[in-house]
Amino acid sequence: MRLLLVEADHALAESLQSRFQQENFSVRVIFSCAQLAGFAETTSFDLVLLDTNAPNVPDGDLLQSVQSRWPDTPVIVMASPDTPVEQRVRALNAGADDFVLKPFAPAELVARVNVVLRRLNRPARDVFILEDLEVNRVSHEVRRAGRPIDLSPKEYALLEYLLRKPGAPVPRSSIVEDVWRMHGDSLTNVVDVYINYLRRKIDAGSDRPLIRTIRGVGYQIGGNGNHC
Repeated sequence: MRLLLVEADHALAESLQSRFQQENFSVRVIFSCAQLAGFAETTSFDLVLLDTNAPNVPDGDLLQSVQSRWPDTPVIVMASPDTPVEQRVRALNAGADDFVLKPFAPAELVARVNVVLRRLNRPARDVFILEDLEVNRVSHEVRRAGRPIDLSPKEYALLEYLLRKPGAPVPRSSIVEDVWRMHGDSLTNVVDVYINYLRRKIDAGSDRPLIRTIRGVGYQIGGNGNHC
């Protein structure tokens, strides 16, 4: 899971980053609203932890900026203990998924993050269908046009990750961090290798390939776009 932490207190940010990394989260840390502009358009996160005391930001603007950038990403707001009730209510009414007052136990914050993610990521059904591709999320059985497909655990994890965003380009760097749980560009060639494995198994013998290469970005399953 990819987590964005916006926290004005550098010491607290480092402590939380370390704790969430122990919980197998990929964590990016920024300290002000201005740093939001530094993210590429394709950058995405599974959840944002937002400190409302970030410097040089008028009240409420930071939450609005985050929601404008990632409208479908859940946000947990963190605030000082003297934050008025009215401000907490305003943040929740504006779309925040939870509100946590400092100081808090890191274990409680981890639990709150997991609760929000479980609630939002719970599959609506056990079988995912994309055109003639069927993926059973419980048994991990995969079929294309009724033909059973045998995938390794890593191939299945990669396929399901792509299926979370059907028709949307997924950067190689995101795949490395979320499927392989590693950082940097050293494994992007491994992603290419596993994509080729999937193509041979998923798209072989089909007149309509599902897995596409998005030039300069990464990969996409389903949908249209500039692909090869």
